[in-house]
Amino acid sequence: MRGAKSAKWVAGAAIIALAATACGGGDGDDSSNSASKEKGKPAGYVSVDVGEPQKPLIPADTNEQLGSYVIQAVFTQLLEFDGEGNIVYTNAESVTTEDSKTWTVKLKPGWKFHDGTPVTAESYIKAWNWYANIKNNQQNAFWFEDIKGYADVHPEKGDPKSEEMSGLKAVDDTTFTIELDKPVPYFEYKLGYYTFAPLPEVFYKDTKAFGQAPVGNGPYIFEKWDHKKLIQVKANPDYQGPNKAKNKGILFKNYATVEAAYQDLISGNLDMIRQVGPKDLPKYKQDLGDRVIDEPYAAVQSLVPTFYSKTFKDIDPKVIQGLSMGIDRDTITKTVLNGTREPAKSFTPPGVAGNQQLDTDVFTFDPAKAKALVKEGGGVPDNKIWIQYNADGGHKEWVTAVCESIRNSTGVDCIPDAKPDFQTDLEARDNDQVKSMYRGGWVADYPLNVNFMRELYGTTAEANNGRFSDKEVDAAFKKGDNAPSLDESIKAYQEAEKLVLDKMPAIPLWEYKINGGYGKSVDNVAIDFRGDYVMTDVTVK
Repeated sequence: MRGAKSAKWVAGAAIIALAATACGGGDGDDSSNSASKEKGKPAGYVSVDVGEPQKPLIPADTNEQLGSYVIQAVFTQLLEFDGEGNIVYTNAESVTTEDSKTWTVKLKPGWKFHDGTPVTAESYIKAWNWYANIKNNQQNAFWFEDIKGYADVHPEKGDPKSEEMSGLKAVDDTTFTIELDKPVPYFEYKLGYYTFAPLPEVFYKDTKAFGQAPVGNGPYIFEKWDHKKLIQVKANPDYQGPNKAKNKGILFKNYATVEAAYQDLISGNLDMIRQVGPKDLPKYKQDLGDRVIDEPYAAVQSLVPTFYSKTFKDIDPKVIQGLSMGIDRDTITKTVLNGTREPAKSFTPPGVAGNQQLDTDVFTFDPAKAKALVKEGGGVPDNKIWIQYNADGGHKEWVTAVCESIRNSTGVDCIPDAKPDFQTDLEARDNDQVKSMYRGGWVADYPLNVNFMRELYGTTAEANNGRFSDKEVDAAFKKGDNAPSLDESIKAYQEAEKLVLDKMPAIPLWEYKINGGYGKSVDNVAIDFRGDYVMTDVTVK
């Protein structure tokens, strides 16, 4: 996801493995940390630094980490994952199949949307059909392409032939079936992504208004959205899922910089910070004591070439491999990032099934070989590249260091290209306006290697903002999709990853880690396997 969590793109500088780690709620010794002083925060609410979502708050149109925090608070899909990546049913009672092609979903009875209307099988079917329809231009429509009839509602060209995917059938109010075009052994895992959330009937009356004030079925009820400032939600007292809120509500607060958020945290004006910026990393453990969150999770930081750009159009992959070998990952992670990252050894992070260390030196710093590969591949047009990044995410220092490393080792000029915020960064990616390459941070949507392959580098993948397209790679992904079992699918994607290494649609840099923390007024703060705070578990002291 961009931040991934679509898979979602990550906004902040840091984020990895599948252990949901609860961090104790004891106070640090630094007297500069004070209890909450936040003005305007209702009693019992908690606050976290989550900035302005890129898009209106519709599940299938949210593909970045900021919007996903809100979507996951307001909506609940069929299932989720625990700290070890195991499936936990939320709105579903069961999801079963005998052949990996036809899946039967049984819903837990009695669930309601926040407007009091029932959550039924039709709530899912109608929503999925709307999400997938090409006329509705949803970012995550691609996620439904396994379902039979997807091509009828989302053709490659022209208008849809149908308003409904033929593979979706309601059996009764709490049961429906999903027929796929071909067997996909890991399909149940995909259902844990929030883009598969249901919608109430009120959505269809005014979709534009709904995106500004969504009505979901999740643990929190939407209250208000003060654009560029905050989003506020309150706990849903009637929620029946396993993740019922233990606080009274959340303020998702927008900050211009991570440094500003950190200052609010230590002064008692913010309860949780998702990522401490490079400037504060050397001191944050001393500042926060045992209220530090320092845990790996399932995400990878990469540089993504844009294959439509003058720089990388029709480029020889050897050039990209050379640029990769020109990056001194060890030194940058130890110094600029203060030892908070681990250099990448593959395109997938530890903690997802199928992660492997590739037998390659492409991720190893070797200036002589880097320069030789760039030359052998024909070089870079104008001998210059740009790395686009969002200035509000704490990336400036490491992007500058990466550019210096590439410049010194290969002779290719490298220029940091800052966008003011994550939203502007994403819009440039979506509209094919990236000069050369961009900072990509991808968080797992589900804990399989598939999510770091197909959803990023498949030709039709929405998150493929580099516009990479390769028939051999697509065929290798398809082989994994149609494998006879989950284990064989994972193995097929491991083989596909070796092909991806030859093609270089991205340059993996390092594995993510959350380096955040929380204030004295809250307790029971933990992260999930995606590196997101488990907001429902946070309590107010």
